[in-house]
Amino acid sequence: MRRSVIAASLALSIMALSAGPLFAQAAGQATPAPAAPAPAAPPVQAAAPQPPLVFPAGTKLAFLNPQRVFQESVDGKAAVGRVNALIAKKQKEGDDRAKLLAGNQQKLQTSGSVMSDTARTQLEREIERQQLEAQRFQQDAQSEINELQAEMQEEFIKKVSPVIQAIAIEKGLELVFNAADAGLAWVDPNLDLTLEVIRRLDAGAK
Repeated sequence: MRRSVIAASLALSIMALSAGPLFAQAAGQATPAPAAPAPAAPPVQAAAPQPPLVFPAGTKLAFLNPQRVFQESVDGKAAVGRVNALIAKKQKEGDDRAKLLAGNQQKLQTSGSVMSDTARTQLEREIERQQLEAQRFQQDAQSEINELQAEMQEEFIKKVSPVIQAIAIEKGLELVFNAADAGLAWVDPNLDLTLEVIRRLDAGAK
């Protein structure tokens, strides 16, 4: 029961975090050129070092930030890397298909009037075939990315849930809140288990 509650809470937070831009390139369109870099921001004065957190003895409540655990842990970074690599691969394949399609469309526009009926018909059919294949490719790529995201999320939750449970048992906790969706207006930062979860998770990964 404890693990199921932890897993459900983590899943919602990680799902929201990983719902960034996926492969959604429109069929027949090339990737837009990157925007010009923004001007450098003025230097920010470093904040004063904070004293180390000390978990209060005897407390029965604590909280953690699952998104930070996912973003900063070795396993979380690896999961994000795998998804991003697949997105980049599919984006490259989609761009290559779009370039071939654009080339044929340009050829039809500039030379279609001087082509024979047979050649023009063949080119029009080729363009139609490429457009349909581009649409199917986009749908299949999106499905593949979604499946990998779900797989990475499930694997991460399986790794982090026992760590959270072990820490909670060691400290004699009755409740561990998910800071991302608990609606906490204020909480003692000494009750934050996030860094301890990350350290233990990374130790297991090594």
